[in-house]
Amino acid sequence: MVRQVGSGLWTYLPAGWRIHRKVEQIIREEMDGIGGEEMLMPLLQPRDLWQKTGRDGIEEIFKLEDRRGADLVLAMTHEEAVTNHVAAEIRSYRELPKLLYQFQVKERDEPRPRAGILRTREFVMKDAYSFDRDEAGLEESYGRCIEAYDRIFDRTGLRWYRVESDVGMMGGSGAHEYMAPCPAGEDTVALASNYAANLEVATGRPGEIPPRSGAPDSVTEISTPGLTTVEQVTGAVGVDPANLIKAVPVVTEDGGEIVMAVVRGDDQVNLTKLSAVLGEIVRPASEDEIETGIGPVGYIGPVRAEVKVVKDGALIGRNFVCGGNRPDLHLDGIEIGRDFEFTEADIRMVREGDQTPDGSSIRLEPAIEVGNIFKLGTRYSEALGATYLDDGGSEELIVMGSYGIGPARIMAAAAEQRADDAGLVWPASIAPGDVSLVALAQEGEPGRDAVDAVYESLLASGVEVLYDDRDLGAGQKLTDAELVGCPLRVVGGRKSLARDELEGTVRSDGEEVVIPLDGAVEMITETLDRLGQA
Repeated sequence: MVRQVGSGLWTYLPAGWRIHRKVEQIIREEMDGIGGEEMLMPLLQPRDLWQKTGRDGIEEIFKLEDRRGADLVLAMTHEEAVTNHVAAEIRSYRELPKLLYQFQVKERDEPRPRAGILRTREFVMKDAYSFDRDEAGLEESYGRCIEAYDRIFDRTGLRWYRVESDVGMMGGSGAHEYMAPCPAGEDTVALASNYAANLEVATGRPGEIPPRSGAPDSVTEISTPGLTTVEQVTGAVGVDPANLIKAVPVVTEDGGEIVMAVVRGDDQVNLTKLSAVLGEIVRPASEDEIETGIGPVGYIGPVRAEVKVVKDGALIGRNFVCGGNRPDLHLDGIEIGRDFEFTEADIRMVREGDQTPDGSSIRLEPAIEVGNIFKLGTRYSEALGATYLDDGGSEELIVMGSYGIGPARIMAAAAEQRADDAGLVWPASIAPGDVSLVALAQEGEPGRDAVDAVYESLLASGVEVLYDDRDLGAGQKLTDAELVGCPLRVVGGRKSLARDELEGTVRSDGEEVVIPLDGAVEMITETLDRLGQA
Protein backbone atom coordinates (compact mmCIF):
# COMPACT_ATOMS: atom_id res chain seq x y z
CA MET A 1 0.00 0.00 0.00
CA VAL A 2 2.70 2.50 1.04
CA ARG A 3 6.48 2.48 1.32
CA GLN A 4 8.77 4.80 3.26
CA VAL A 5 11.28 6.97 1.40
CA GLY A 6 12.68 8.80 4.42
CA SER A 7 11.66 10.13 7.82
CA GLY A 8 8.04 11.28 7.46
CA LEU A 9 8.08 10.72 3.69
CA TRP A 10 5.95 8.02 2.07
CA THR A 11 5.24 6.72 -1.43
CA TYR A 12 1.75 5.44 -2.22
CA LEU A 13 1.90 2.27 -4.31
CA PRO A 14 -0.88 1.65 -6.86
CA ALA A 15 -3.30 -0.06 -4.45
CA GLY A 16 -2.74 2.53 -1.73
CA TRP A 17 -3.12 5.44 -4.14
CA ARG A 18 -6.35 3.94 -5.48
CA ILE A 19 -7.75 3.98 -1.93
CA HIS A 20 -6.56 7.56 -1.45
CA ARG A 21 -8.26 8.66 -4.67
CA LYS A 22 -11.52 6.96 -3.69
CA VAL A 23 -11.50 8.83 -0.39
CA GLU A 24 -10.83 12.06 -2.30
CA GLN A 25 -13.79 11.40 -4.60
CA ILE A 26 -16.20 10.88 -1.70
CA ILE A 27 -14.99 14.14 -0.17
CA ARG A 28 -15.29 15.92 -3.54
CA GLU A 29 -18.86 14.74 -4.06
CA GLU A 30 -19.99 15.92 -0.64
CA MET A 31 -18.22 19.29 -0.89
CA ASP A 32 -19.74 19.86 -4.33
CA GLY A 33 -23.09 18.88 -2.85
CA ILE A 34 -23.08 21.87 -0.48
CA GLY A 35 -21.98 24.34 -3.11
CA GLY A 36 -18.22 24.07 -2.78
CA GLU A 37 -16.08 25.12 -5.76
CA GLU A 38 -12.83 23.24 -6.32
CA MET A 39 -9.64 25.15 -7.08
CA LEU A 40 -5.89 24.66 -6.74
CA MET A 41 -3.40 26.97 -5.03
CA PRO A 42 0.40 26.71 -5.05
CA LEU A 43 2.34 24.91 -2.38
CA LEU A 44 5.19 27.42 -2.69
CA GLN A 45 4.15 30.84 -1.40
CA PRO A 46 5.73 34.24 -0.65
CA ARG A 47 6.60 34.51 3.01
CA ASP A 48 5.28 38.06 3.33
CA LEU A 49 1.69 36.76 3.28
CA TRP A 50 2.48 34.69 6.34
CA GLN A 51 4.25 37.62 7.96
CA LYS A 52 1.08 39.69 7.61
CA THR A 53 -0.91 37.10 9.58
CA GLY A 54 1.86 36.54 12.12
CA ARG A 55 2.18 32.86 11.29
CA ASP A 56 5.61 32.91 9.63
CA GLY A 57 7.26 32.16 12.97
CA ILE A 58 5.59 28.74 13.32
CA GLU A 59 8.45 26.26 13.74
CA GLU A 60 6.83 23.57 11.60
CA ILE A 61 6.82 25.74 8.45
CA PHE A 62 9.49 24.98 5.87
CA LYS A 63 11.17 28.31 5.01
CA LEU A 64 13.50 28.92 2.07
CA GLU A 65 14.90 31.48 -0.36
CA ASP A 66 14.96 31.38 -4.14
CA ARG A 67 18.09 32.19 -6.14
CA ARG A 68 17.26 35.91 -6.01
CA GLY A 69 16.97 35.87 -2.22
CA ALA A 70 13.17 36.14 -2.10
CA ASP A 71 11.71 34.63 1.10
CA LEU A 72 9.30 31.75 0.52
CA VAL A 73 7.46 29.09 2.51
CA LEU A 74 6.08 25.65 1.76
CA ALA A 75 2.50 25.94 2.93
CA MET A 76 1.14 23.71 5.69
CA THR A 77 -2.32 25.30 5.23
CA HIS A 78 -3.65 27.81 2.68
CA GLU A 79 -5.54 30.46 4.66
CA GLU A 80 -3.11 33.17 3.60
CA ALA A 81 -3.23 32.34 -0.11
CA VAL A 82 -6.98 31.95 -0.39
CA THR A 83 -7.70 35.08 1.65
CA ASN A 84 -5.29 37.03 -0.54
CA HIS A 85 -7.24 35.95 -3.63
CA VAL A 86 -10.61 36.74 -2.08
CA ALA A 87 -9.35 40.17 -1.01
CA ALA A 88 -8.50 40.91 -4.64
CA GLU A 89 -11.67 39.46 -6.20
CA ILE A 90 -14.62 40.03 -3.85
CA ARG A 91 -16.16 43.51 -3.86
CA SER A 92 -19.86 43.26 -3.03
CA TYR A 93 -22.09 41.51 -0.53
CA ARG A 94 -23.83 40.01 -3.58
CA GLU A 95 -20.75 37.80 -4.13
CA LEU A 96 -21.08 36.20 -0.68
CA PRO A 97 -21.31 33.57 0.70
CA LYS A 98 -18.62 31.55 -1.05
CA LEU A 99 -17.10 28.13 -0.33
CA LEU A 100 -13.79 27.23 -1.97
CA TYR A 101 -11.82 24.02 -1.57
CA GLN A 102 -8.83 22.14 -2.94
CA PHE A 103 -6.83 18.94 -2.68
CA GLN A 104 -3.20 19.94 -2.33
CA VAL A 105 0.09 18.68 -0.95
CA LYS A 106 1.05 20.18 2.41
CA GLU A 107 4.52 20.32 3.92
CA ARG A 108 5.25 20.29 7.63
CA ASP A 109 8.67 20.35 9.29
CA GLU A 110 7.52 17.73 11.75
CA PRO A 111 10.10 17.35 14.55
CA ARG A 112 9.25 13.69 15.23
CA PRO A 113 7.53 11.99 12.28
CA ARG A 114 5.87 8.82 13.56
CA ALA A 115 2.88 6.48 13.35
CA GLY A 116 3.32 5.67 9.67
CA ILE A 117 1.23 7.93 7.44
CA LEU A 118 -0.42 9.66 10.40
CA ARG A 119 2.38 12.07 11.33
CA THR A 120 4.35 12.92 8.20
CA ARG A 121 6.28 15.78 6.66
CA GLU A 122 4.38 15.70 3.39
CA PHE A 123 0.72 14.83 2.89
CA VAL A 124 -2.32 15.63 0.77
CA MET A 125 -5.14 17.52 2.46
CA LYS A 126 -8.56 18.69 1.42
CA ASP A 127 -8.81 22.20 2.79
CA ALA A 128 -11.95 24.30 2.35
CA TYR A 129 -12.62 27.94 3.20
CA SER A 130 -15.94 29.68 3.68
CA PHE A 131 -16.46 33.43 3.23
CA ASP A 132 -19.53 35.14 4.68
CA ARG A 133 -20.92 38.59 5.36
CA ASP A 134 -21.28 38.12 9.11
CA GLU A 135 -21.18 35.68 12.02
CA ALA A 136 -24.70 34.46 11.27
CA GLY A 137 -23.57 33.54 7.77
CA LEU A 138 -20.53 31.75 9.18
CA GLU A 139 -22.79 29.68 11.42
CA GLU A 140 -24.79 28.58 8.37
CA SER A 141 -21.65 27.69 6.39
CA TYR A 142 -20.18 25.90 9.40
CA GLY A 143 -23.38 23.91 9.79
CA ARG A 144 -23.42 22.88 6.12
CA CYS A 145 -19.82 21.70 6.36
CA ILE A 146 -20.66 19.71 9.48
CA GLU A 147 -23.44 17.94 7.59
CA ALA A 148 -21.10 17.23 4.66
CA TYR A 149 -18.35 15.95 6.96
CA ASP A 150 -20.78 13.69 8.80
CA ARG A 151 -21.77 12.12 5.47
CA ILE A 152 -18.14 11.80 4.36
CA PHE A 153 -17.12 9.81 7.42
CA ASP A 154 -20.26 7.67 7.22
CA ARG A 155 -19.58 6.90 3.55
CA THR A 156 -15.94 5.99 4.19
CA GLY A 157 -17.06 3.39 6.71
CA LEU A 158 -15.49 4.86 9.84
CA ARG A 159 -16.64 4.83 13.42
CA TRP A 160 -16.24 8.48 14.40
CA TYR A 161 -17.03 11.25 16.87
CA ARG A 162 -17.32 15.00 16.36
CA VAL A 163 -15.72 16.63 19.39
CA GLU A 164 -14.99 20.10 20.73
CA SER A 165 -11.37 21.10 20.20
CA ASP A 166 -8.79 23.83 20.66
CA VAL A 167 -8.34 26.42 17.88
CA GLY A 168 -4.54 26.11 18.15
CA MET A 169 -2.37 27.85 15.56
CA MET A 170 -5.40 28.42 13.31
CA GLY A 171 -6.97 30.94 15.67
CA GLY A 172 -10.63 31.91 15.67
CA SER A 173 -13.60 31.56 17.97
CA GLY A 174 -14.39 27.86 17.92
CA ALA A 175 -13.39 24.49 16.51
CA HIS A 176 -14.39 20.84 16.26
CA GLU A 177 -12.43 17.73 15.35
CA TYR A 178 -13.56 14.47 13.83
CA MET A 179 -12.06 11.54 15.68
CA ALA A 180 -11.94 7.87 14.67
CA PRO A 181 -11.52 5.75 17.82
CA CYS A 182 -8.90 3.00 17.73
CA PRO A 183 -6.11 1.75 20.01
CA ALA A 184 -3.43 3.18 17.69
CA GLY A 185 -4.82 6.70 17.98
CA GLU A 186 -2.38 9.49 18.87
CA ASP A 187 -5.12 11.68 20.38
CA THR A 188 -7.51 11.05 23.26
CA VAL A 189 -11.19 11.92 23.38
CA ALA A 190 -13.34 12.34 26.48
CA LEU A 191 -16.77 10.78 25.99
CA ALA A 192 -19.97 10.65 28.01
CA SER A 193 -23.70 10.76 27.41
CA ASN A 194 -24.31 13.83 25.19
CA TYR A 195 -20.69 14.91 25.57
CA ALA A 196 -17.57 14.56 23.41
CA ALA A 197 -14.39 16.63 23.48
CA ASN A 198 -10.71 16.36 22.72
CA LEU A 199 -8.77 15.76 25.93
CA GLU A 200 -7.00 19.09 25.34
CA VAL A 201 -10.22 21.05 26.00
CA ALA A 202 -12.41 18.55 27.88
CA THR A 203 -13.90 19.59 31.19
CA GLY A 204 -15.15 17.43 34.01
CA ARG A 205 -15.78 17.35 37.74
CA PRO A 206 -13.40 15.14 39.74
CA GLY A 207 -14.33 13.18 42.83
CA GLU A 208 -14.57 14.92 46.21
CA ILE A 209 -11.37 15.71 48.09
CA PRO A 210 -11.16 13.32 51.07
CA PRO A 211 -11.65 15.10 54.43
CA ARG A 212 -8.67 15.25 56.79
CA SER A 213 -8.66 14.87 60.54
CA GLY A 214 -5.99 16.30 62.82
CA ALA A 215 -4.74 18.90 60.29
CA PRO A 216 -3.34 22.15 61.76
CA ASP A 217 -5.60 25.22 61.80
CA SER A 218 -2.84 27.50 60.51
CA VAL A 219 0.13 27.19 58.25
CA THR A 220 2.69 24.83 59.80
CA GLU A 221 6.16 23.96 58.52
CA ILE A 222 7.02 20.27 58.17
CA SER A 223 10.49 18.91 57.49
CA THR A 224 10.59 16.72 54.38
CA PRO A 225 14.25 16.08 53.50
CA GLY A 226 14.64 14.23 50.22
CA LEU A 227 10.87 14.07 49.64
CA THR A 228 10.16 15.70 46.26
CA THR A 229 7.32 13.73 44.63
CA VAL A 230 3.61 13.60 45.34
CA GLU A 231 3.89 9.96 46.34
CA GLN A 232 6.80 10.55 48.73
CA VAL A 233 5.24 13.57 50.45
CA THR A 234 1.73 12.20 50.83
CA GLY A 235 3.13 8.88 52.06
CA ALA A 236 5.23 10.58 54.72
CA VAL A 237 2.51 12.99 55.87
CA GLY A 238 -0.22 10.36 55.66
CA VAL A 239 -2.66 12.18 53.36
CA ASP A 240 -4.44 11.40 50.12
CA PRO A 241 -2.78 12.85 46.97
CA ALA A 242 -5.87 15.06 46.51
CA ASN A 243 -4.91 16.81 49.77
CA LEU A 244 -1.66 18.05 48.28
CA ILE A 245 -1.22 21.15 46.10
CA LYS A 246 0.79 20.26 43.03
CA ALA A 247 2.74 23.24 41.66
CA VAL A 248 3.74 23.18 37.98
CA PRO A 249 5.93 26.08 36.82
CA VAL A 250 5.70 27.11 33.16
CA VAL A 251 7.21 29.84 31.00
CA THR A 252 5.25 31.92 28.50
CA GLU A 253 6.63 31.62 24.97
CA ASP A 254 6.46 35.29 24.00
CA GLY A 255 7.06 37.15 27.25
CA GLY A 256 9.31 34.64 28.99
CA GLU A 257 7.30 35.05 32.23
CA ILE A 258 7.36 32.28 34.83
CA VAL A 259 3.87 31.29 35.94
CA MET A 260 2.95 28.73 38.59
CA ALA A 261 -0.03 26.52 37.81
CA VAL A 262 -1.48 24.71 40.81
CA VAL A 263 -3.84 21.73 40.82
CA ARG A 264 -4.82 18.93 43.17
CA GLY A 265 -2.06 16.43 43.79
CA ASP A 266 -4.01 13.73 41.96
CA ASP A 267 -4.48 15.92 38.86
CA GLN A 268 -2.30 16.95 35.91
CA VAL A 269 -2.02 20.44 34.41
CA ASN A 270 -3.49 20.80 30.91
CA LEU A 271 -1.01 23.05 29.07
CA THR A 272 -3.46 23.73 26.24
CA LYS A 273 -6.05 25.10 28.66
CA LEU A 274 -3.38 27.04 30.55
CA SER A 275 -2.13 28.60 27.31
CA ALA A 276 -5.68 29.71 26.49
CA VAL A 277 -6.03 31.30 29.94
CA LEU A 278 -2.75 33.19 29.62
CA GLY A 279 -3.30 34.14 25.99
CA GLU A 280 -0.01 32.68 24.77
CA ILE A 281 1.65 29.31 24.45
CA VAL A 282 3.50 28.01 27.50
CA ARG A 283 6.20 25.40 28.03
CA PRO A 284 7.39 23.62 31.17
CA ALA A 285 10.05 25.62 33.05
CA SER A 286 13.56 24.20 33.19
CA GLU A 287 15.20 23.30 36.50
CA ASP A 288 17.45 26.37 36.26
CA GLU A 289 14.42 28.63 35.65
CA ILE A 290 12.62 27.10 38.63
CA GLU A 291 15.63 27.48 40.93
CA THR A 292 16.20 31.08 39.86
CA GLY A 293 12.61 32.27 39.70
CA ILE A 294 10.83 30.36 42.49
CA GLY A 295 12.78 27.96 44.66
CA PRO A 296 14.32 24.48 44.92
CA VAL A 297 12.93 21.89 42.55
CA GLY A 298 10.57 19.52 44.35
CA TYR A 299 9.78 22.01 47.11
CA ILE A 300 7.92 24.84 45.38
CA GLY A 301 4.41 26.00 46.23
CA PRO A 302 2.09 29.01 45.90
CA VAL A 303 2.49 30.43 49.44
CA ARG A 304 4.75 33.51 49.33
CA ALA A 305 5.75 32.66 45.75
CA GLU A 306 6.85 35.77 43.85
CA VAL A 307 5.28 34.71 40.54
CA LYS A 308 1.80 34.73 39.08
CA VAL A 309 -0.30 31.80 40.30
CA VAL A 310 -3.12 30.22 38.27
CA LYS A 311 -5.23 27.85 40.38
CA ASP A 312 -7.50 25.17 38.99
CA GLY A 313 -11.18 25.45 39.91
CA ALA A 314 -11.27 21.94 41.39
CA LEU A 315 -8.65 22.88 44.00
CA ILE A 316 -10.93 24.15 46.78
CA GLY A 317 -11.15 23.98 50.57
CA ARG A 318 -8.56 23.82 53.32
CA ASN A 319 -6.03 21.59 55.06
CA PHE A 320 -3.74 21.18 52.06
CA VAL A 321 -0.03 20.39 51.96
CA CYS A 322 2.27 22.24 49.56
CA GLY A 323 5.93 23.00 48.95
CA GLY A 324 7.50 25.70 51.13
CA ASN A 325 9.87 27.20 48.51
CA ARG A 326 12.85 26.25 50.69
CA PRO A 327 14.98 23.11 50.64
CA ASP A 328 13.55 20.11 52.53
CA LEU A 329 10.42 22.05 53.55
CA HIS A 330 6.69 21.62 52.99
CA LEU A 331 3.78 23.52 54.51
CA ASP A 332 0.64 22.02 56.06
CA GLY A 333 -2.72 23.57 56.92
CA ILE A 334 -3.01 25.61 53.68
CA GLU A 335 -6.41 27.17 53.02
CA ILE A 336 -7.39 28.16 49.51
CA GLY A 337 -8.30 31.85 49.35
CA ARG A 338 -6.51 32.70 52.62
CA ASP A 339 -2.86 31.83 52.21
CA PHE A 340 -2.02 32.87 48.64
CA GLU A 341 -3.39 34.98 45.81
CA PHE A 342 -4.34 33.45 42.50
CA THR A 343 -6.25 33.62 39.23
CA GLU A 344 -8.77 30.79 38.98
CA ALA A 345 -9.50 28.83 35.79
CA ASP A 346 -10.14 25.31 34.54
CA ILE A 347 -6.58 24.08 33.84
CA ARG A 348 -6.75 20.41 34.85
CA MET A 349 -6.59 17.41 32.55
CA VAL A 350 -9.82 15.44 32.61
CA ARG A 351 -9.51 11.92 33.99
CA GLU A 352 -11.42 8.68 33.49
CA GLY A 353 -14.46 8.68 35.78
CA ASP A 354 -14.84 12.46 36.05
CA GLN A 355 -18.42 13.71 35.91
CA THR A 356 -20.07 15.94 33.31
CA PRO A 357 -22.43 18.71 34.52
CA ASP A 358 -25.41 16.36 34.08
CA GLY A 359 -23.72 13.65 36.18
CA SER A 360 -22.59 11.33 33.40
CA SER A 361 -19.31 9.50 33.88
CA ILE A 362 -16.53 10.36 31.43
CA ARG A 363 -14.51 7.67 29.69
CA LEU A 364 -11.32 8.27 27.72
CA GLU A 365 -10.64 6.64 24.38
CA PRO A 366 -7.65 6.88 22.00
CA ALA A 367 -8.53 8.11 18.53
CA ILE A 368 -7.10 9.28 15.20
CA GLU A 369 -7.94 12.82 14.14
CA VAL A 370 -9.34 12.59 10.60
CA GLY A 371 -10.75 16.09 10.12
CA ASN A 372 -11.09 19.49 11.73
CA ILE A 373 -13.21 22.61 11.27
CA PHE A 374 -12.59 26.13 12.56
CA LYS A 375 -14.57 29.34 12.94
CA LEU A 376 -11.81 31.73 11.91
CA GLY A 377 -13.87 34.90 12.15
CA THR A 378 -11.99 37.93 10.80
CA ARG A 379 -8.45 37.00 11.84
CA TYR A 380 -7.19 36.46 8.29
CA SER A 381 -9.49 38.87 6.46
CA GLU A 382 -8.39 41.72 8.74
CA ALA A 383 -4.68 40.92 8.30
CA LEU A 384 -4.94 40.60 4.51
CA GLY A 385 -7.58 43.21 3.78
CA ALA A 386 -10.44 40.93 2.67
CA THR A 387 -13.50 43.22 2.76
CA TYR A 388 -16.78 43.78 0.92
CA LEU A 389 -19.29 46.58 0.54
CA ASP A 390 -22.61 45.87 2.27
CA ASP A 391 -26.02 46.90 0.88
CA GLY A 392 -25.54 50.33 2.43
CA GLY A 393 -22.14 50.90 0.83
CA SER A 394 -20.16 50.39 4.05
CA GLU A 395 -16.93 48.40 3.96
CA GLU A 396 -17.05 45.30 6.17
CA LEU A 397 -14.60 42.49 6.95
CA ILE A 398 -15.38 39.09 5.46
CA VAL A 399 -16.02 36.40 8.09
CA MET A 400 -14.23 33.11 7.45
CA GLY A 401 -14.27 29.43 8.30
CA SER A 402 -11.70 26.72 7.57
CA TYR A 403 -12.37 22.99 7.08
CA GLY A 404 -9.71 20.29 6.69
CA ILE A 405 -9.72 16.54 6.03
CA GLY A 406 -6.73 14.23 5.61
CA PRO A 407 -7.50 11.41 3.13
CA ALA A 408 -4.45 9.49 4.36
CA ARG A 409 -5.76 9.70 7.91
CA ILE A 410 -9.08 8.24 6.79
CA MET A 411 -7.13 5.41 5.17
CA ALA A 412 -5.13 4.80 8.34
CA ALA A 413 -8.20 4.93 10.57
CA ALA A 414 -10.13 2.50 8.37
CA ALA A 415 -7.18 0.12 8.36
CA GLU A 416 -6.74 0.29 12.14
CA GLN A 417 -10.44 -0.03 12.95
CA ARG A 418 -11.21 -2.97 10.66
CA ALA A 419 -8.05 -5.06 10.24
CA ASP A 420 -7.94 -8.60 11.61
CA ASP A 421 -5.23 -11.20 12.11
CA ALA A 422 -5.23 -12.07 8.39
CA GLY A 423 -4.75 -8.51 7.14
CA LEU A 424 -6.74 -5.48 6.01
CA VAL A 425 -10.52 -5.34 5.72
CA TRP A 426 -11.44 -2.28 3.69
CA PRO A 427 -14.90 -0.71 3.63
CA ALA A 428 -16.47 -1.36 0.23
CA SER A 429 -16.57 2.36 -0.60
CA ILE A 430 -12.79 2.86 -0.46
CA ALA A 431 -11.34 -0.61 -1.09
CA PRO A 432 -8.57 -0.85 -3.71
CA GLY A 433 -10.84 -3.19 -5.68
CA ASP A 434 -14.30 -4.67 -5.41
CA VAL A 435 -13.04 -8.21 -5.94
CA SER A 436 -9.81 -10.10 -5.44
CA LEU A 437 -9.98 -12.72 -8.21
CA VAL A 438 -7.49 -15.54 -7.70
CA ALA A 439 -6.68 -18.04 -10.42
CA LEU A 440 -5.08 -21.14 -8.92
CA ALA A 441 -4.82 -22.86 -12.32
CA GLN A 442 -1.72 -21.79 -14.19
CA GLU A 443 -1.55 -20.63 -17.80
CA GLY A 444 -2.57 -23.48 -20.10
CA GLU A 445 -4.06 -25.63 -17.34
CA PRO A 446 -7.74 -26.73 -17.37
CA GLY A 447 -10.12 -24.05 -16.13
CA ARG A 448 -7.72 -21.12 -16.52
CA ASP A 449 -9.53 -19.83 -19.59
CA ALA A 450 -12.80 -19.79 -17.64
CA VAL A 451 -11.31 -17.61 -14.86
CA ASP A 452 -9.77 -15.28 -17.48
CA ALA A 453 -13.18 -14.96 -19.10
CA VAL A 454 -14.81 -14.07 -15.77
CA TYR A 455 -12.15 -11.40 -15.26
CA GLU A 456 -12.84 -9.82 -18.65
CA SER A 457 -16.61 -9.95 -18.06
CA LEU A 458 -16.30 -8.31 -14.66
CA LEU A 459 -14.22 -5.49 -16.11
CA ALA A 460 -16.78 -4.99 -18.88
CA SER A 461 -19.49 -4.75 -16.21
CA GLY A 462 -17.65 -2.00 -14.38
CA VAL A 463 -16.45 -4.14 -11.47
CA GLU A 464 -13.00 -3.23 -10.13
CA VAL A 465 -10.96 -6.42 -10.03
CA LEU A 466 -7.54 -7.18 -8.61
CA TYR A 467 -6.65 -10.28 -10.63
CA ASP A 468 -3.92 -12.50 -9.23
CA ASP A 469 -2.72 -14.59 -12.17
CA ARG A 470 0.85 -14.89 -10.91
CA ASP A 471 2.76 -18.14 -11.24
CA LEU A 472 2.86 -18.74 -7.50
CA GLY A 473 1.60 -21.32 -5.05
CA ALA A 474 -2.04 -21.35 -3.92
CA GLY A 475 -1.16 -20.61 -0.29
CA GLN A 476 0.72 -17.42 -1.05
CA LYS A 477 -1.94 -16.14 -3.46
CA LEU A 478 -4.80 -16.78 -1.02
CA THR A 479 -2.85 -15.20 1.84
CA ASP A 480 -2.09 -12.12 -0.26
CA ALA A 481 -5.77 -11.73 -1.17
CA GLU A 482 -6.68 -11.75 2.52
CA LEU A 483 -3.93 -9.25 3.27
CA VAL A 484 -5.06 -6.76 0.60
CA GLY A 485 -8.59 -6.78 2.02
CA CYS A 486 -10.99 -6.33 -0.90
CA PRO A 487 -14.64 -6.90 0.11
CA LEU A 488 -14.98 -10.16 -1.85
CA ARG A 489 -12.43 -12.83 -2.67
CA VAL A 490 -13.27 -15.08 -5.62
CA VAL A 491 -11.11 -18.16 -6.23
CA GLY A 492 -10.95 -20.36 -9.28
CA GLY A 493 -9.49 -23.65 -8.04
CA ARG A 494 -9.20 -26.94 -9.83
CA LYS A 495 -11.90 -28.68 -7.79
CA SER A 496 -14.43 -25.86 -7.94
CA LEU A 497 -13.82 -25.32 -11.65
CA ALA A 498 -14.43 -29.02 -12.23
CA ARG A 499 -17.90 -28.36 -10.79
CA ASP A 500 -18.26 -25.27 -13.02
CA GLU A 501 -18.11 -23.06 -9.92
CA LEU A 502 -16.01 -20.37 -8.28
CA GLU A 503 -15.50 -20.05 -4.53
CA GLY A 504 -16.41 -16.67 -3.01
CA THR A 505 -15.53 -15.45 0.48
CA VAL A 506 -16.71 -12.21 2.08
CA ARG A 507 -13.62 -10.64 3.61
CA SER A 508 -15.34 -8.97 6.55
CA ASP A 509 -17.03 -12.00 8.09
CA GLY A 510 -15.85 -15.08 6.19
CA GLU A 511 -19.24 -15.82 4.63
CA GLU A 512 -18.81 -18.35 1.82
CA VAL A 513 -20.58 -17.81 -1.51
CA VAL A 514 -20.86 -20.49 -4.20
CA ILE A 515 -20.67 -18.78 -7.60
CA PRO A 516 -21.76 -20.74 -10.71
CA LEU A 517 -19.58 -20.04 -13.75
CA ASP A 518 -22.76 -19.59 -15.73
CA GLY A 519 -24.00 -16.28 -14.33
CA ALA A 520 -20.85 -15.56 -12.30
CA VAL A 521 -20.87 -11.84 -13.06
CA GLU A 522 -24.48 -11.46 -11.95
CA MET A 523 -23.87 -13.39 -8.72
CA ILE A 524 -20.73 -11.37 -7.94
CA THR A 525 -22.37 -7.99 -8.60
CA GLU A 526 -25.39 -8.95 -6.48
CA THR A 527 -23.08 -9.90 -3.62
CA LEU A 528 -21.14 -6.66 -3.97
CA ASP A 529 -24.36 -4.64 -3.95
CA ARG A 530 -25.37 -6.37 -0.72
CA LEU A 531 -21.98 -5.70 0.87
CA GLY A 532 -22.05 -2.05 -0.20
CA GLN A 533 -25.38 -1.55 1.51
CA ALA A 534 -24.36 -3.30 4.75
